[in-house]
Amino acid sequence: MKKYLVRYALGFAILLLALGHANKNYQIGIINHLDAIIYDAKLLLTMPRSVDERVVILDIDEKSLAEIGHWPWGRDRLAVLMDKLFNHYGVRQVGFDVVFPERDDSSGLRSLETLAKKELNDNASYQGTLKELRPQLDYDARFAASLRGRPVILGFYLSSTEGGVSNGVIPPPVLLPGTFSARGVEFTNWQTYGGNLPEFQKNAAGGGHFDPLLDFDGLVRRVPMLAEYRGAYYESLSLAMVRAYLNFPKIVPGGDPEDPKAPEKGYQRLEWLDVGNVRVPVDENAATLIPFRGYEGSFRYYSIADVLADRIKPEQLKGRIVLIGTTAPGLKDQRATPVGEAYSGVEMHANLIAGMLDDNIKLKPGFVQGVDLLVLVVAGGVMVFLLPLLSAFRASLVAMLVLLFVLGVNFAFWQNNLVLPVAAGLLLVFTLYALNMSWGYFVESRSKRQFTELFGQYVPPELVDEMAKNPEGYSMEGRKAELTVLFSDIRGFTTISEGLQPDQLAALMNEYLGAMTQVVRHQRGTLDKYIGDAIMAFWGAPMSDAEHARHAVLTALEMQTELKVLNKTLVAKGWPELKIGVGVNTGTMTVGDMGSRVRKSYTVMGDAVNLGSRLEGITKQYGVGIIVGETTREQLKTAFVFRELDRVRVKGKAEPIGIYEPLGAEGEVAQTDLDEIKVWNQALRYYRAQDWDQAELALLNLSRMAPRYLYELYTKRIDLYRKQPPGENWDGVTTFETK
Repeated sequence: MKKYLVRYALGFAILLLALGHANKNYQIGIINHLDAIIYDAKLLLTMPRSVDERVVILDIDEKSLAEIGHWPWGRDRLAVLMDKLFNHYGVRQVGFDVVFPERDDSSGLRSLETLAKKELNDNASYQGTLKELRPQLDYDARFAASLRGRPVILGFYLSSTEGGVSNGVIPPPVLLPGTFSARGVEFTNWQTYGGNLPEFQKNAAGGGHFDPLLDFDGLVRRVPMLAEYRGAYYESLSLAMVRAYLNFPKIVPGGDPEDPKAPEKGYQRLEWLDVGNVRVPVDENAATLIPFRGYEGSFRYYSIADVLADRIKPEQLKGRIVLIGTTAPGLKDQRATPVGEAYSGVEMHANLIAGMLDDNIKLKPGFVQGVDLLVLVVAGGVMVFLLPLLSAFRASLVAMLVLLFVLGVNFAFWQNNLVLPVAAGLLLVFTLYALNMSWGYFVESRSKRQFTELFGQYVPPELVDEMAKNPEGYSMEGRKAELTVLFSDIRGFTTISEGLQPDQLAALMNEYLGAMTQVVRHQRGTLDKYIGDAIMAFWGAPMSDAEHARHAVLTALEMQTELKVLNKTLVAKGWPELKIGVGVNTGTMTVGDMGSRVRKSYTVMGDAVNLGSRLEGITKQYGVGIIVGETTREQLKTAFVFRELDRVRVKGKAEPIGIYEPLGAEGEVAQTDLDEIKVWNQALRYYRAQDWDQAELALLNLSRMAPRYLYELYTKRIDLYRKQPPGENWDGVTTFETK
């Protein structure tokens, strides 16, 4: 685990950075920008793109300006419009996305009244006529009268400009000063307002501001449902319209009393506004996300000119919620939004009204922050601790699963109208993945290349790959270990080499050594060296191998099998057949990088190694292809079938050992061979008991079963011992004085 400490530390630091942002200890701009982009993308992908028939927009469009005249129109026309909408068309309510701060003098009434006070002050006829005409010429009074007793909501705007001047009047606040003193709401600091004439606001059913909030990227995604001005709180146009729709219930602020982020114990943080049976979710700015139904045009637009000219069928407006705004060039209130760079402001209010009535507004409650932190901890924790331990493929698979987890949780919340930040989680996943892949490529791959250069010339590539996963577990320093060594040698190589041209000999050796090396590698062996025509290999180091003896014996058997195949190729080329002897021995050896400063080699040394070499050397003495030592046979006697050859004392060894020929794996040796071994074992017992007649008879029978040089060898020994008896203390051991 120590080798992963640096990666763990870096990964944990990245996770802490993401958690600090999510916990609002600080803010990382790129994460906020990415969250905004993702929010907009989700909005565009999931908005219904349907037309809501409940809300219609009466448009002060180019057609209206052409027919009625430039804006502002005379208030007499607006009075006619109000009468038509309620009396003829039967609309449910009307909201104005325009402001009427100045008086309408287009009728000339003010000039006539000036004359009445001055030049015509004494003209009774003039004064009487003016009195009769005043109700018709007072367009503002006519408009105010058209508002009286009807569910009409006037709009007004707020400004944060320092030193500005307010004009007109605004409706009474819906909530008194001090309502949110302990709720931690961050209201925009509005300085002035632009309201309507007092008589208009007095006769209207209510009023609401139509100021949106600009996010950091200049887009409008939210509208404050409540705006603070001089300590009191004023509702938005859309909220006022919904309250009018519901017969003006009170606004009741609400929030989660268990919210740990509440400013003071016992207080709720503002999370929603209850308006009758409608709950309007709000954020820390008392603002609501606009639930865009689609691109501009998600509500019916009708030209006011057509309404005034009765070109609209009554059923198209009957019972509808009407918003009056403008799309005419020069008048249009356009905003940059996620669904359009020039989106009509009046349609934003329409979206909010429909969303509130449908209870379809996205909410970002206080607990979402806790969920975001939990997702980051789970996703980051899994990647920080797992990725360093996995291969590139498995790490990629885990990263993909974690990414799907982050996206899945976020989408599930979105489907339930809950907005959960996701950018920090996505960046965390990609950053941790990039860190581990880069580390693997630039750091571990370099270590692996060095490791491969170190062991690759000895160990099969697949073992090097396995070892490279934990290079600290392998060392070239010398150590003692029980291993199995194998020596192989070509018999009669000198004679063969003399009969071939140098290029032919080189080609033959390349084919032979290549084929035999493949067998060694197939059985996970470590190739020690080539000694002329000889091969030296061992098992159990540097890669630990609990079955080192088994793999070595399998290698010896496969080498004999592969040689038969190779010989066919050699004979076809006109080259001689090859015969090899293989010696295998198991025992304690010293293994490590040994040599001088000029040349070193990862090899094995010790008596067990020397014995392995001696066993290979005496294979020709017994006419067999493979001889294994007694220790090797003891470890594998239940796995392989062995023929005991002799008990020998090789040169340099005082203690005798048993030597054996492996015939094959248990269960794979023919019954005839098993029967032959039984007779042979009986012959050995007679031989070692110096019962030469019975031994010779058994050997004669064996020669008839399967002629072998081994049986001839023992027959010759019996002839010798008859002439020169070994004595009563003879132990049946054959001593070799040469290597």
